[in-house]
Order: sequence, then structure tokens, then C-alpha cells
Amino acid sequence: MEALPFNPLPAPENGGRSRKEVYAILSPEMQEFVGREENHHILDYICRLPAEEIGFPEFYPRISRSMKSIKRPNLIYPAGKGLAVHIYPDKEDVRNYYIPIEPCLFQKLDSMLEEVEKLLIDVIHDQEINTNDPEEKKKLLVKALEKTCDVKENLKEKPGKSEEKGGQNQKDTDQKKNKEKDSLKEGKNDGKTGFIGNLKGAGKLFGSGKPKKISVTPQEFNAIKYRMVRDKVGMGVLEPLLLDSNIEDISCSGLGRIFVEHKVFSSLKTTISFEEIEELNSFVIQMSEKVGKPITYRDPIVDTALPDGSRINIVFGEDVSKRGSNFTIRKFMGVPISILELVEFGTIDYTMAAYMWMMLRAGMNCFVSGETASGKTTMMNAVTTFLPPDSKIVSIEDTPELQVPHKNWTREVTRTTRDDSGSDVSMFDLLKAALRQRPNEIMIGEIRGVEGSIAFQAMQTGHPVMSTFHAASVEKLIQRLTGDPINVPKNYVDNLNVVIIQSAVNVPGKGLGRRVLSINEIVGYDAVNQAFNFMDIFKWDPATDTFKFTGKNNSYLLEHKIAPRMGIPETQVRKIYSELDRRSKILRKIHQANITNFYDLFTTLIQLEEAGVIS
Repeated sequence: MEALPFNPLPAPENGGRSRKEVYAILSPEMQEFVGREENHHILDYICRLPAEEIGFPEFYPRISRSMKSIKRPNLIYPAGKGLAVHIYPDKEDVRNYYIPIEPCLFQKLDSMLEEVEKLLIDVIHDQEINTNDPEEKKKLLVKALEKTCDVKENLKEKPGKSEEKGGQNQKDTDQKKNKEKDSLKEGKNDGKTGFIGNLKGAGKLFGSGKPKKISVTPQEFNAIKYRMVRDKVGMGVLEPLLLDSNIEDISCSGLGRIFVEHKVFSSLKTTISFEEIEELNSFVIQMSEKVGKPITYRDPIVDTALPDGSRINIVFGEDVSKRGSNFTIRKFMGVPISILELVEFGTIDYTMAAYMWMMLRAGMNCFVSGETASGKTTMMNAVTTFLPPDSKIVSIEDTPELQVPHKNWTREVTRTTRDDSGSDVSMFDLLKAALRQRPNEIMIGEIRGVEGSIAFQAMQTGHPVMSTFHAASVEKLIQRLTGDPINVPKNYVDNLNVVIIQSAVNVPGKGLGRRVLSINEIVGYDAVNQAFNFMDIFKWDPATDTFKFTGKNNSYLLEHKIAPRMGIPETQVRKIYSELDRRSKILRKIHQANITNFYDLFTTLIQLEEAGVIS
């Protein structure tokens, strides 16, 4: 359901603000954007805005994190595939509105869609739709819609009625219903989900005889086409949110609005909401079926990946979720954020990045630790560009989120079944198998159980390991590692060399941001005093939003591990800090050359290595 935060003005054809009038006052960039055929509905949306209250929104072809400082944003930006987003200010709430501008936003389509779906039964054939490719399904659906809709500029007849002479008597209606039942066979038509789910209904594909049609305007046809493709092939009302690369998380906490976490504008409330339990449950069930993990009252929790790689967690039913079924989606990033982009965002600085470069090149074991949504996986992805380019990497995850630029990358994912067949494959199983694959680096999505003990055994035998971990400090990390259920022996913990502690924090004057709070070195374990020795090498100063190199001239790993490997004599170990500065300057120069893309940075580092600039 759409719940707009304003009362829309009448449509241009119903006495509202004219398209020509509005178009004339738009910026040249916005005129060019809304002038494209697939974007005409965006101009109609602007025509119906109460501009006297909030003014006309500004248009941004691209948005950037520098726009975080805008207090009450009122702007429109493209989301792709003919969609746009309006960030609409709310003076009475800390959250502003996120409004997807879809072709069907102002179209009243329910009865029309119901009739279109009935007509589709006669033109969709089961044998013809045997593909799992979404693009193929989309093409077949659009072709079928063109067979069922007669697009007319000026309709004398009210839209939504079939082009038939006269009316239909009850006998004709009953015969039609019987025909639909026969043609469906294994499918079903409930008037809403129609030719069920994956377009595998029944009927005849473009069958013999002239099919009945429904008369529609071009605007109505575009809206019908969009809605049908969105709901039947895509993820329904969530499709525009999944399409927007600026969204990081989508959350539905039960009945009410859906909220999003935006890269630029932080927490926003969408105009999409669920007001009825049945509506919400139906949507959640359909969503779980589309991802191949049907949810039931017996198995009410699903944790899996969407077709685009985004991670979704669903909890079904009011008995376990009192406000109704809920779900959370963590968006998949097409191209990972690079370490230089993290420098731009203020998450880390050049010297810290250079430090991690030296650590990973030397095969040090590293954990990225922090609370939920602190950016742990993003950081671990980013630093993989520092791993030697000829490395064989094995990654192990519950849900695939890690992205590695190396060609020799084995990606392994756990398997969970819903029966007692014993065919589950756990992280513990995959980690044991990885040790036999001779990897140069083992990456673990997250250590949370008995696989932690195997990971430390791998470190003990010389296999470099990287992982994320849920702990807000080094002390908490060690407590969790050595306690149940992980139970790593205390004298094994010093096999872990580097711990990055990361968090989402309120940055003074900048709002919410992610920062590396500290980079720490694990020095050793004092068995006599049963104490762990560790030191922070870098530390974030919240007052100035800068990083302090607290370990300068005092780094155990740089002086006792890295310097000897680089051939620096013991009497001159302080030279290692000059090498750290040199690498920091190299990263700065690469950044100044506007090379920030994840894969471009990896290629550049390879070229520098081949040229002998780094080793």
C-alpha cells in the first residue's frame, strides 16, 4: 500500500497544473530527464506535488555523501530503469520520506489488473515458460500483455471493460469460469496472484482464435506493464528499493511502514506500508517462495539470499513476531567499496590503509570486529585488494556477501536443510575441507561457533585467516573467543595478529558515519597472570574526527614481524616506519589520480608491483 505524505493535486487532465507549465520551470537537466518517454510519469508526479507547501524539488542526476549535510532535503534523483526517488522533508520527524516514483503511483489499477489477469489465462502457455531467467520471463510477460491490451489514445468506453459488443449474461460468465478452471489445471487463479508466481500458469500461448482484449490508455498500459513485471517477475513493492544502489538496508518490523537505511540520508521512512496481517503474511510467503525457501508456521525463520545477492532474514507469523511477520534485507553491493573510498568516507586514513597493506602482504591473521551494521564485511572486502594477486583464496560463509578481486578464488557457502536427512553442510565442515585445499588465505564470513577453534588451528599451522566477528572491543572479542561455544584455547589466541574495531557512530557535525575506532595488535598471552597483551596502534579521536598513530615507533608487528621479512636489520627496525609512510603516499597519489574503483585499484597495485615500486 502507498501512503503519500501529501494530498496530491488533481491530474493535469482533470484541471490540475499543466505539464507544459511545470516543464517550463524545471532545470535543463530535469527537463531532459522527464522528457524521456519512460520518465513521463515523473513529470506527472511533479505536476501533482503541493509545491506551495514545500517548493519544487531539486533534481540531482547523481547523489553523493557530501550531501549528508542537507538539513531538510527536497530532491529527486534517478534510481534506474525509468524510476526516480523523491526525498521528501518531514518537519515533524527525524526521518524524512523516501518516495519511489513509479508509473503506477496514481493509477487506480486493481479492478483493471484483475481483468487483465483473467485474460492472460488464455494467452500464457505452461510449456512456453520454462526458463528461470528473469529477463526472459519479463519478455514473455510483456508480449502476453500486448496480446491482452488494446492501447487507445482516446477511449469512449470506460477503461477496464473488455471490448465486447453488449454485456455478458450470467450463463456466459459461468462458461468463462469453467473454461478458466480447465485451462489452469495445475495452477490457480485467485484474482490477485493470477497466473501464479513464476509465470508457470496455464492456458494457450497466443493460441488460436482472436483473444479478447481490454481497452487502456498508453499511461494505463505502462502502469499495468510495470505492475505485472514488478509483482510477477520482481520482488513486488520492494523492487524500486532493491533497484536503488543508494540503499543499504530495508526493514519491515511488522505492520506499518517499511524503513530504509540510505547511504546519504541515513534512516528514512518509505511510503510503502502494510496495514493488514493477511496482506503482510501473503507478501512474506510469496517472497520466501521466490527465493526458493518457502516459509511456514512450522519453520518460521528464513535466512537466505535474494536473486541479486542481497541478504534477507524473514520471521513469519504473529506467534513469534507480535507486530506481525517481519523481514530485513541487507543490500548486495554490485562493485565493492574500495579502501580509498573508505578513506573518502572518513572510515579510515591513508596510514591505516598502508598498515593493513603491509600486514596482509606479510600473511598476518586479521579480524574485523564490531556491532551489527558497523561495516565489517565492507571493510574486509576492501582490504582484499592488498592480498598478493597470485594468492589462492577460499571464502566460507552462511550467506554469500564477500567479494574478492582475485581470479583464484574458491567461494563456499553452507547448506541448511529443513528435514532430518543429515545433509547439512556447516561452516565447521567447510573450514575443515578448506585446510586440504592449500589456500594462501582463508576468509570466513563470521566466526560465531565451533568453527572458531578450527580457524585458530589453521592459523597455528601457517594458514593466514581473515574473518568478521561480533564484539565491540578487543577485551570482549577475547572473552567470546575463549568462552562457550567457540572455546579457543587461551594460548592459541595470540595467533591472531591484528584486530580492527569498527562502529557506526555519530560524527560531530556530520551525522551518522562508520569509523575504525582502533587497530590493535595482539602481542601474546601471559600464562602466569592469565592476561593477554595487546596494544592499540591507531585510535579514532571523536573530538576532531581524526586518527592518531598511537603505535608509531612502538609497533610490535611492524618491528618484529614485518621488518625482518623485508630484510631490515634488527638494529635499524625503525626504517619500517619510513616504508609505512612511503606506502601511505602511494595510496594518496593513486587516490589523487581518481583511481578509486575496487577492481581498478587492485589492477593498479598489480602494475606497481610489476614495475618494482612495491614488493
